[in-house]
Amino acid sequence: MHNAIRRHAPMVVLHVVLALFAFATLLPMIWLVASSFKGSSAIFAFPPSFLPRDATISNYARLFSEVPFGRYFVNSVFLSTAATLISLFFSTLAGYGFAKYEFAGKRLLFTILLASMMVPFQVLLVPLFKLLKDIGWLDSYWGIIVPFMVGGFGIFLMRQFMTSVPNDLIDAARIDGCNEFGIYWRVVLPVVKPAIGALTIFVFLGQWNNYLWPLIVLRDEAKYTLPLGLANLVGVYRQEYGMLMAGTLIALVPIVTLFLAMQREFVSGITLGAVKE
Repeated sequence: MHNAIRRHAPMVVLHVVLALFAFATLLPMIWLVASSFKGSSAIFAFPPSFLPRDATISNYARLFSEVPFGRYFVNSVFLSTAATLISLFFSTLAGYGFAKYEFAGKRLLFTILLASMMVPFQVLLVPLFKLLKDIGWLDSYWGIIVPFMVGGFGIFLMRQFMTSVPNDLIDAARIDGCNEFGIYWRVVLPVVKPAIGALTIFVFLGQWNNYLWPLIVLRDEAKYTLPLGLANLVGVYRQEYGMLMAGTLIALVPIVTLFLAMQREFVSGITLGAVKE
């Protein structure tokens, strides 16, 4: 019996430690959910309590009655979905070109692409703002979507996966009479579905949480996204922390739903991407 205890003790300790880390990770989420049902005074009460003593849904009711939260939510869903779909199309198309075609300047262009990933976005803020002003895209959805239509990371990720697609499979499709775009659409994309799933989550999450660029571009409050709308709940003359907690919890729903729907592709994409050469 002592041998069995000694043998299983390390595994028990490991599971206890992992459980503690998991609880510490979930602690902010637990606090967020509990605080969304508290009044503003109860949120800052000392000693703090996780479970609300007088639970209320007034934060959620006020969120939709006092601010155009529904409009913010629709704007974020539209902009994030549009940016994700456009980015997936161009990233997969460019990645396919770099992976399976030979053309003049291919190595130079790919080197420039990799170098662009090292430039912080903050460096591009001023020239990009000037460009949008010149073409009249300030305070418009185009000014939010177009700058994020395609990124170096997405093209690089797709290229790395598409290099593993057998050339014999592509040649067989050509022999069967499939055109080049048909090969890309019907043959290559289904093979790299795990990479597409991973890129979908990356792009959607980045656009959903984007705060700085919409803050610079948008002027009309009717076009605000969730990060901008929620940030307005806490300011110099207004501190609506209960509504902020409720809005943040609702804002998490699409992200969690997307991850649960595509978690298999996401995990497969990350795992396979770790061993690509």
